[in-house]
Amino acid sequence: MAPKLTINSTVKLNSGYELPLLGFGVYQTPKQQCLEVCTEALKIGYRHIDSASDYHNQGPSAASVPASGVPRPDVFFTTKVPKRHYPLGYAHTLKLVELALEETKLGYLDLVLIHSPYGGAENRKGAWRALVESVEAGKVRSIGISNYGIHHLEELEQYIAQLEAERGGKGKGGIISVGQWEVHPWLTRPDIVQWCRARGIAVEAYCPIVRGERFGEPKVKALADKYGKTEAQILLRWSLQRGFVPLVKSVTPSRIAENAGLYDFELTEAEVEDITTTDYSPCAWDPTVSPLGN
Repeated sequence: MAPKLTINSTVKLNSGYELPLLGFGVYQTPKQQCLEVCTEALKIGYRHIDSASDYHNQGPSAASVPASGVPRPDVFFTTKVPKRHYPLGYAHTLKLVELALEETKLGYLDLVLIHSPYGGAENRKGAWRALVESVEAGKVRSIGISNYGIHHLEELEQYIAQLEAERGGKGKGGIISVGQWEVHPWLTRPDIVQWCRARGIAVEAYCPIVRGERFGEPKVKALADKYGKTEAQILLRWSLQRGFVPLVKSVTPSRIAENAGLYDFELTEAEVEDITTTDYSPCAWDPTVSPLGN
């Protein structure tokens, strides 16, 4: 029988590091609020902060680590190299890693993701190689991708094999540790999830509560009533029990605490399956469908 999940539960990544299963996201959180809300999250028990270069708040988000008194090694900090409207490639990615280190003052970055596949094959490959070199330089511990479709993933896997041949063997092409996508009961991405699980890649789920757009769905509401929980908590618990790493955000202290209140109840397997759909209904952008040339 699998051990019961707690706020301290982690998954071991292909890189060998441990990723906390509950992440605190700061997408669209104003930078002037990030220090306060991330400090609150760390005090409540979160140990995983998900930021990005494009959010323009990674510095104040990271400042919450010393402010909270939580030891640096106990906090897993993620950033991402830019998305669609910024250049992507080798040199720019190296600069972004340096900028993230300068802004966060953390000493190293636990995880850096390529934020999206936009930019074309050569830029995607250049960005990946820059991340591989950043790991080798001790600046980054784990690397991965975000919003890649199967065709992008297969391109990357082939490129990793190419780098291994060029650079001296297994592991020299980099290791995909994490992939991040919009995932929830109305967008389960079975092909991508299967691809990742076959390779031991952790799947992070953003928009796990669908931005509240599905609140009121009868099955979810019924479970919330049954367990005395909010519909957001039901959806986050669904994500955890499906083996995902949900990234949840809020700027309200009571809601930050509420979103972490997921460990005193458990959905049955039948309930998890009952609210799982075969829909393909993104509530955010969806770069996974972008052609390889974009």
